[in-house]
Amino acid sequence: MIKTIIFDLGGVVITLAPQEALRRFKEIGLEDADRWLDAYTQGGIFGQLEEGLIDAETFRSEFSRMAGKEVSYEQCRYAWLGYAQDVPQRNLDVLMKLKGEGYRLVLLSNTNPYMMSWVRSNEFDGHGHGIDYYFDAVYLSYEMKVMKPSTEFFHRVLMAEHIAPSETLFVDDGARNVATASQMGIRTFCPENGEDWTKQIYEEIKLNNQ
Repeated sequence: MIKTIIFDLGGVVITLAPQEALRRFKEIGLEDADRWLDAYTQGGIFGQLEEGLIDAETFRSEFSRMAGKEVSYEQCRYAWLGYAQDVPQRNLDVLMKLKGEGYRLVLLSNTNPYMMSWVRSNEFDGHGHGIDYYFDAVYLSYEMKVMKPSTEFFHRVLMAEHIAPSETLFVDDGARNVATASQMGIRTFCPENGEDWTKQIYEEIKLNNQ
């Protein structure tokens, strides 16, 4: 019986726009941004930021060095927020519906402080609420200092939440993340980035409750 649903942020709750993020990073001075960024994995200082190995200021400083000019916090934030294409209202509505039906909702995301400065602000949903309004618990890679698809990330969340893998549904658009969760006995659902999963999730819950 599914009791807890773990959601990814980018590609599930919000729609990702990787090409816009690349464009913005190039715009603020990093011509070879393609070398460091793709839709699911960040390299160099980008990955170090999301894994919590460096903070936002160190990232800004190192990015400035790579770009060969001084880049501000606001410019870095502008570029990172290029990933956020849309926050579909249908997704937020279903999150609230699921909470009302008694499911515990958990967010599990590879992300960084620039992105979360918006996601956790009252500007996030257009109605004065940040992401924490929609979830019972939030686990972020840069705070936990571990990233999906590491089994350690999933294990730590399961332990912190005191939940059984077989009673947990994990929703993520990343095939590698879903594969790792599945190997740990967690039930999984892998919609594509931007796909309307709001009806299918009830089918997944029903299927896993049989």
